[in-house]
Amino acid sequence: MSSFETKIKEALAQPRNQGELEDADAVGTVGSPECGDMLRMWLKFTEKDGKRVIDRASFQAFGCQTAIAVASMATELLRGKTIEEAKHLSVHELTGNLGPLPPMKIHCGQLVEGALRNALDNDAGMEIQVASPSGTMAPTLSSALQRKAGGTLRIVPID
Repeated sequence: MSSFETKIKEALAQPRNQGELEDADAVGTVGSPECGDMLRMWLKFTEKDGKRVIDRASFQAFGCQTAIAVASMATELLRGKTIEEAKHLSVHELTGNLGPLPPMKIHCGQLVEGALRNALDNDAGMEIQVASPSGTMAPTLSSALQRKAGGTLRIVPID
């Protein structure tokens, strides 16, 4: 078993920050229900030293195990980052100690990067979902997958 496979198994044994973050300030979703790879990321912000930084991040993923492992690493790395710092993180940086992704798994890192950018970037015409004053959030990722075509699910292409 390669070192990469070992690291993936270790990350999957105890994934961090998996599940909906009910009091999130922003939510980003990326993927396609047709192929089965989808990822949603929740972000909660706080003020630190006069800057708005990511306090917590969590995710839900449907797809390959590598995407789950990368999302787990990324949500840990995001703590304390400003929006600008988080926007500039590369796929390689988001993988943390998993190291470089093999060519056939790069799309898994791009899935995580896309969900993060979808949550952070509301100036480039990307959809951003914010908690309402009543505290209700967008539907869960699994309910989004079950929604009939023509719903409000937005598919964001990953470069």
